[in-house]
Amino acid sequence: MRKPLLLVVAIVLLIAGLWGMRLVQQPAPPQFAPSLTQEVADAPATASPVQRTSAAADPLPAFLPAEARATIALIQRGGPYPHRQDGSVFGNRERQLPQRPRGYYREYTVDTPGLDHRGARRIVTGGTPPEVWYYTEDHYESFRSFSVPATGVRP
Repeated sequence: MRKPLLLVVAIVLLIAGLWGMRLVQQPAPPQFAPSLTQEVADAPATASPVQRTSAAADPLPAFLPAEARATIALIQRGGPYPHRQDGSVFGNRERQLPQRPRGYYREYTVDTPGLDHRGARRIVTGGTPPEVWYYTEDHYESFRSFSVPATGVRP
């Protein structure tokens, strides 16, 4: 009677130990965005955050919606992402982007205010860390290329 109980305890401890190791061994998020909160160098310290990020100092193109800024910051941080599909492989089945090996492109949701689902807006990146950036507002019908500064983007 005692041996089966010891066997059960040993199995439970083994499973718990393996589970604990899995949690400890998760990789840290990538650190390719040096600073997500870096101030604009020429802005006065007394300026409000809105004043510091003027249209002239904004490194992102005007065609990106305001919500794209938060998505870009999450991508640069490596997550966590609000949608389970974010960070998944984008297959480029529509062939709108240059052909690359499977796994090169990743897709991320850009929230659309007022919707209770993901909507049609996405950012698609290529490379790890991202070396190319694309935005679509019509669920992969068309794409616009843009650049993100190496210093990071504030949400």
